[in-house]
Amino acid sequence: MQPQKSNQGVKSVNPLSTYKTISVSKANANKGWYVVNAEGQTLGRMASQIAFVLRGKNKPTFTPHSDCGDNVIVINAEKVVLTADKMNSKEYLRHTGYPGGQRSTLAKNVKSSKLIEMAVKGMLPKNRLGRRLFTNLYVYEGTEHPHSAQQPKELKIKG
Repeated sequence: MQPQKSNQGVKSVNPLSTYKTISVSKANANKGWYVVNAEGQTLGRMASQIAFVLRGKNKPTFTPHSDCGDNVIVINAEKVVLTADKMNSKEYLRHTGYPGGQRSTLAKNVKSSKLIEMAVKGMLPKNRLGRRLFTNLYVYEGTEHPHSAQQPKELKIKG
């Protein structure tokens, strides 16, 4: 005869729990619009927070494999700041694809809207999801943008 086991102190798991893991798809993603003023902002710090919002990591319904992030509009891109002497010393490399085809450009010779785009793109996933998320970024040199119909909220950048 085997001794009986008691169920004291053991909690049973309810398989019909009300807590469910939410997996957001493109159809039911609640996408919003944000506007960022780049005036006086440090390039890398601003780009990392923009990439965070583009990816959707600021939402409780973040789903890693889908586009659940928001659209971001950056204005005053020409007034973004690079720390130290990076404007004169930072080099951006590219390759033409031919032998000896490596080209370099200093940051001061690159358009400021392109600087922001390259910084944000480098912080997104390197796959088709990252390419899709990058299309949700809009960068403008001045204070005007054509997205006022979407009623974007202002996104405060820390630091």
